[in-house]
Amino acid sequence: MLRSAPTQQCAGRVPCHEPRKHAAVRGPAPQRALMDRMAQGGTGPDYSRANQNLALELVRVTEAAALGGGKWMGKGDKNAADQAAVDMMRRVFEACVGVHGVVVIGEGEKDEAPMLYNGEHVGDASGPLMDIAVDPIDGTTCVANGRSGAIAVIAMAEAGSMFNPGPCMYMEKLAVGPDVPADTVSLDESVAHNIRAVARAKNKAVDEVTVVLLDRPRHKPLIDEIRAAGARIRLISDGDVGGAIEVAKDASPADMLMGIGGTPEGVIAACALKCMGGTIYGRLWPRDDAERERTIAAGYDLNKMMRTEDLCSGEKVFFAATGITDGDLLRGVRYHSGGGATSSVVMRGESGTVRWIETHHKWAKPSATNPMFLTSDDSMH
Repeated sequence: MLRSAPTQQCAGRVPCHEPRKHAAVRGPAPQRALMDRMAQGGTGPDYSRANQNLALELVRVTEAAALGGGKWMGKGDKNAADQAAVDMMRRVFEACVGVHGVVVIGEGEKDEAPMLYNGEHVGDASGPLMDIAVDPIDGTTCVANGRSGAIAVIAMAEAGSMFNPGPCMYMEKLAVGPDVPADTVSLDESVAHNIRAVARAKNKAVDEVTVVLLDRPRHKPLIDEIRAAGARIRLISDGDVGGAIEVAKDASPADMLMGIGGTPEGVIAACALKCMGGTIYGRLWPRDDAERERTIAAGYDLNKMMRTEDLCSGEKVFFAATGITDGDLLRGVRYHSGGGATSSVVMRGESGTVRWIETHHKWAKPSATNPMFLTSDDSMH
């Protein structure tokens, strides 16, 4: 850099091209530490694009998916609802998210899904290379039948950090919140042992512990064990990503999630719980002998109990979800004259920040999340 000599006006003072030295600052510790750092030549917080909270960009993506899929609530067509959410999610990701993303958990293989398929490159390629996991509608049946609990979900982490489910699409799951220390529970322990362990960790009686699980015929033996242990049960029809997040919320009425659910959803839940400080354990669960053989042939260990770090090992983890139908976690989309409103949760792993966002959308105004404006113009954010 070229430096000019001090001008006449600078005579007797610090030369204009030299930074002025700041005295130590009195005041609250955070401000004092920042000013002292600047006095020593530091630069303060890093607000560069490389360190921005990408989850705040992702929430536009889930809002758009929710606004698109929500129009199909109660209309009995889960495929149409899913397609509407996929279309909006893909379009807004391209318009709003400054990363070079690769979908590692998406709508299926390329020949089965025209958009958001596994291996597809998304984003404007201006930022870092990232793994992307999407579920445009977690709970398509809930949307089609007008039931509660459907959400639009997306997670993002450093490239190579997300677990690849391979051919095994289901897994045993056990999730707890940050108030239950790691390794307090285990898939290798009995249901009763895990319930008692959670009760001790949360200073509750066993009959005050609430277990969340999917309402599925395969869970009848598990339900019997939970009842025998004395715990309470809350059955959910779909959407165990939301169930896993629910157990990690502050002052949540839910204490733990158990049962068998989708492996992709398990990876997405791991991203959220990593941001929240919770823990998820998983073990692959082949549905039949053919899937078991394919999974073993692909090199997976069916006996291994995976932890949060096995499912999402990155430090730069981002998560966003928006409610589609009303649920315990998030309110659903509300449409009104000239617009709509959405409720979302946004998380960042590095800081542990969890934000709850209420957004009001106006159809008369151009916006990337506005279904009335089918454009990817970057100005429409």
